[in-house]
Amino acid sequence: MIIPTMESISQLFAEHYRRVLLAAHRITGNMADAEDIAQGLFLRLASTDRPIDNVGSYLHRAAINGALDLLRRRKSAATEPLDQAVEVVSVSRRSSPESEVSSRQLGEALRTAIGELPPRAAEMFALRYFEELGNKEIATMMGTSQAAVAVTLHNTRSRLKKRLLEMDGKINETR
Repeated sequence: MIIPTMESISQLFAEHYRRVLLAAHRITGNMADAEDIAQGLFLRLASTDRPIDNVGSYLHRAAINGALDLLRRRKSAATEPLDQAVEVVSVSRRSSPESEVSSRQLGEALRTAIGELPPRAAEMFALRYFEELGNKEIATMMGTSQAAVAVTLHNTRSRLKKRLLEMDGKINETR
């Protein structure tokens, strides 16, 4: 358990900034938003005087929650293609322009749909599918059972699938 100090904030920043930034970027799809979330998180950490048990987990979850909160506030997040964020994430293969547009539209629709989820379900979904954590790790991190995580993820996938189909129908109607 540590109480963050100005000295420890520099060390924590060096150790965790990249992971926090990438977690926020995977959810928001926008590097500028991810940077704002990460910087805001470290500023809040610098101003806290409460002890934190596992700073790495705290920062990771806070980045995910910050990104999910941003999606909820915006309802439709403006995204940038991952290849524009090459300084942090490298994209190794190219695809056709049509598949890139389709992929970007799907990403935007998914971000919008995730922003509509209840906070706990959205966080579990992000931890599982963006951060690739297992159900056991998520359960431990969120203080719940593996069964609760599994049920929540199943229901969340069903809800997202239904919502994405609704959104796809609306997109096709406007074409």
